[in-house]
Amino acid sequence: MSEVVDRLVTAMNAHDLEVAAALFHEEYRSAQPAHPGRAFVGRAQMHANWAAMFAGIPDFQAELIRSVDDGNTTWTEWSWSGHRTDGQPFQVRGVALFELKDHLITAGRLYMEDVEHEAAGIEEAVEALSGRRPDHAGD
Repeated sequence: MSEVVDRLVTAMNAHDLEVAAALFHEEYRSAQPAHPGRAFVGRAQMHANWAAMFAGIPDFQAELIRSVDDGNTTWTEWSWSGHRTDGQPFQVRGVALFELKDHLITAGRLYMEDVEHEAAGIEEAVEALSGRRPDHAGD
């Protein structure tokens, strides 16, 4: 299974959309659990999405940090980077779980997020999540 993911990384870094799309089943199901409105079905939508990504981020590069096979699922950790055509930096990191059958990716669950360059500290992040600021550790 990791051979399919290795081929995907190579195709993404070569911006070879046709080779990348050929790794996905025609009825590929994509879910982003943290963003449920982004779910879709079909290789055609995957193709359209990545055509826009490669056009909008002409120097797009994907780094596969690690992957682990677990039955028919491959867990992958990614770092995507580049610059958008408007000059803004693009940096996304996260995890994707791919289900494979007959050497094709049949489903994906993506947990990919923009890297925050002007991120708040941990106290602010906890407060944004819970409505309460944590006490300082060790006080």
